[in-house]
Amino acid sequence: MHVGTEDGFNRLTTKAHLAYHVDDISYWRKKLEKNNIEILNSVPIPNYERFEFRDPFGNRVEMIREL
Repeated sequence: MHVGTEDGFNRLTTKAHLAYHVDDISYWRKKLEKNNIEILNSVPIPNYERFEFRDPFGNRVEMIREL
């Protein structure tokens, strides 16, 4: 993993994000919803199930599972 910072960009409009490839995407969706984390729908990708949410700093985080 590489972590960097930039000045002068809007976290809410950038496509930059962290993605986690998970086996049980339903588990993570339920876990986040249980903790009142807003789930954001993603643009569909064939053969994948995915969703996004924002971390406490406004960064986009993706959870993705291959079908």
